[in-house]
Amino acid sequence: MALETLGDRWSLLIVRDMMVRAYRTFKEFQESGEGIATNILADRLRKLRAAGIIITEPDSEDGRRVTYRLTEKGIQLAPALLELLIWAAQHENTDAPCAAIEVMARNRSAIVAEVQRRWAERDDRPLQVDGRWVWP
Repeated sequence: MALETLGDRWSLLIVRDMMVRAYRTFKEFQESGEGIATNILADRLRKLRAAGIIITEPDSEDGRRVTYRLTEKGIQLAPALLELLIWAAQHENTDAPCAAIEVMARNRSAIVAEVQRRWAERDDRPLQVDGRWVWP
């Protein structure tokens, strides 16, 4: 089940962007710079929703649009996702700045706790903007 839900190229990136960059809208995911096609993005969001990883909510500013939010099941991916991000940056060519990876590796527990706190409190401020950590 986990690989069926999260094993494709895009699903983990969507979850990452929700946790770290505080992306909530289709447009934000589409403009993330990853180059995901709109039909693939729509399909992955639908699959993540069907798996109970994300939910949709009406946009507070425009009720015709929806925003995406991680569920409790989705936010529980934070420790595993953080480890994957660190591992990938250490063993593959990524765009992640070395300093950002060092921050993640040194502060694993604090970062996971902050991601979970922000989710619980509906704090939509990103942890990272343009590859720079804006937390703590």
